[in-house]
This record gives sequence, structure tokens and C-alpha cells, in this order.
Amino acid sequence: MNTPTHPERQITRLNAKIKTIRAREILSSGANPTIETIVTLESGITGIASVPFGSSAGRYEALTLLDGDPARYGGHGMLQATHNVNNVIAPVIAGTDVFDQKGIDAQLIALDETPRRENIGGNSILSVSLACARAACNARALPLYQYIRETYTLAGEKPYLPKPMMVVIEGGCHADDSTDLQEYMVGIRADVNSRDAVRAGIEIYHTLGKVLKAHGYPMNVGLEGAYAPAGIPSNNEPLIYIQKAIVDAGYEPMDEVAIALDPAASEFYSDGSYRLEREDRTLSAEQLIRYYEELVREFPIFSIEDGLGEDDWDSWTLLNERLGQSVIIVGDDLTTTNVTRLQKAIDLKAINAILIKPNQVGTLSETVEAVTLAKKHGLKVIVSHRGGGETTDTLIIDLAAAVGADFVKVGPSRGERVVKYNRLMEIDEEVASSSE
Repeated sequence: MNTPTHPERQITRLNAKIKTIRAREILSSGANPTIETIVTLESGITGIASVPFGSSAGRYEALTLLDGDPARYGGHGMLQATHNVNNVIAPVIAGTDVFDQKGIDAQLIALDETPRRENIGGNSILSVSLACARAACNARALPLYQYIRETYTLAGEKPYLPKPMMVVIEGGCHADDSTDLQEYMVGIRADVNSRDAVRAGIEIYHTLGKVLKAHGYPMNVGLEGAYAPAGIPSNNEPLIYIQKAIVDAGYEPMDEVAIALDPAASEFYSDGSYRLEREDRTLSAEQLIRYYEELVREFPIFSIEDGLGEDDWDSWTLLNERLGQSVIIVGDDLTTTNVTRLQKAIDLKAINAILIKPNQVGTLSETVEAVTLAKKHGLKVIVSHRGGGETTDTLIIDLAAAVGADFVKVGPSRGERVVKYNRLMEIDEEVASSSE
């Protein structure tokens, strides 16, 4: 997707204008539709982008507009979203200079100023924003990460490439009859290049498969390509197996590779309590925080994402106070790549890291704005894939490289996941060769 079309043509402001914008339905990783948009310039150069969505989504993120017609894709069709691109957005954006990314995004935001893009749909808006960025980088014969860096004047002589935060076991909404906690990950912390970092994660993933099989679990795979051990009796047991897999694969727990958790606690929060069905326990926020403290003492855990509900603000502050000195406390459903919610989290000292997902907010410019705010306040940045509605678009990897993210969170198998790791390794080679 990063290869320029017609790179030999001299691009001027005249033929860099957007000629046409066209959207269509495609299938996502979960076999439900999503939206893909192609932007064509007067020069004939094109840019294509597709938008993922999550099976587990925060209530404050931008709306993924669905048709709701039960007779078509069970209500999950996106004809209305494509209609909005083709008939609402396109007439406004056509004729715009494609290199004016900030101006394009401002026009997109003006078309739907509702908090969650409820009128036009966050998926419609983002598909156009990203396709314009693709067309612009192709027109300039630049890698997308470099174009983003130049467009938003991002600091640094060269990209800082993120380390993988690789999902290896899934539960919650991502798997059937597995854990209450949604994701168990391995974060590569060793000082190695991207190719070796990806290799470390994959070696641990395969080793974990052998460990699980030895304990009688079927090799089920969840929505993100990670193992989903059906019938596992507790939320602690995966941690035992992952720690063993790290050691068996030849890596040092915590120093080289550590464990990250994404409980996705909003999914098991109700009426002020947290219900862990696997263990038949109902916990208060204070008890859940103590539970995390116990896990951190027992296992090499360095990151906890969405450890509490998306509206449990006071408890988030307590969690960060209790564990934030030694553990990355990551906001996702809490912050939804939204600068207003992020600023509140910063003011309350609720987190020390943020998960970034472009489709949570609606445009590339707003995404970069959230990263910039996070970095200004010293927060770590993790750019993430989506669960059940991912695509083969690799934009999040270029974005992570452009903004100097600390980690990129992606599953370990399935084509829509591994294509992102392949892109990360490709950028690593590009950056290495450019500095020789």
C-alpha cells in the first residue's frame, strides 16, 4: 500500500487536487463488512485506506456506522457509511489540495461535529482522512510514516520504531469459554531491532502453544490470532503458562520479555462491582486493584490496560497511585484517543500510558493530536490494532513509527495481523539503510 503510483510524474499543486473519492464495502477479519475508500488525484495517483472496528468497543469512541438491516449481513452492513462518503463527504472534499491534510480533516470534522460522529459515522470520516494521507504520500513518493512526520512536524532525526506488544492468549469478548480478562500479551523489552523483536514474540507464541497443549488445552484461536484455551479454570493460569513459555523460548522474564494484561474491565463491570465469572467472584474496585497488585508481585507483569471501568475515574487514580511507579497503567476505553478524555485522565493522574486507535476518534489529525498531548505529559504511547474487525491495511504501523510510539499492539497470527509485523520489519530495514 505504500508503493507510489506513477512516481515519475511531476506533482504540482494543480494536479495534486483531489479528483474523486469513492467508498465500498469490503470484508473485515471477523467476516463482517467494513469500509474501504479510494482517493484519486487529478494526476491519476491514488490512495486507498480501510477502517477496522472492534468487537469490544468503548462507549465514548467514534461511532462505527452500521446499516442495522437484519436482512443483510445480520444488520452489520455498511452501505450507509459508503453512501455518506460518496454523497456527503466527496462533494465537499473534491478539489481540495491533497497535501493539506490538516485542512481536509478540519472539513471532515465540520461535517459532523457530534461527539461520536453519530451523523456521518466515524468509519466514513476516517476512511477519507486516511485515504487522503495515502494519496499524498504516494504523490510525493514518500513512505507513509515519513509523510506523517513531515506533515505534523514530528521531532527526531529518524523514526523510533515501537516494540511489539503481542497478544498471545485471548478471553473476554474475543473468545468463547476462556478467561474473564480479555488479553494476555508479551511485551518485548530487550534492546533489539524490530526483526529480532518480532521473532522473540513469535517464538514465545509457538512455545506457549506447546505448553498449552501439554496441559490438555485445544489449540483454539481467538479473534486476534492468539490462543483461546477453552475451559481454563482461572484468570491466573494463563500467566503461569506464559511465564513458562518465555523461559522455555530462551528469554529472561521482565528484563527481555514481560507480560502485559488487558482485562477490558468495562466488559465485566456492573453497578459498581466487577464480576469475575471464571472464579465466581464479585469484587469492588479496591478489591480488584488488590488483585492486580497480587498478580504483579507473583508474575513478571509490566503493563495493565483498561484495568477498571471506563467511568470509574476515582478508582483509576487509585490504581495509578498504587501501581504506576512500576507498571504501565494504560487508558483505552477510558480515553478513546480523545484529547478531552485524555486531558481529564492526565489531570486526575489516572494513567501513565495511552492506547491509540485512529478509529476511536475519526481523523488522522485528531489521532496525532492525542499522541502529542500524551507525549507532552510524559505518557507512554501504544498504537493498537482492533479485535474482530481488523483489515490488512498497515497504516497503524506507519503511524506508530511516525509518532515514535513505545509499543505496537497486534496479534501473532492471521493474515491481517502478520502483515502489520511484516510492515514493521520493512520499515526497520528502510530506516537502517537510509542511515548507512
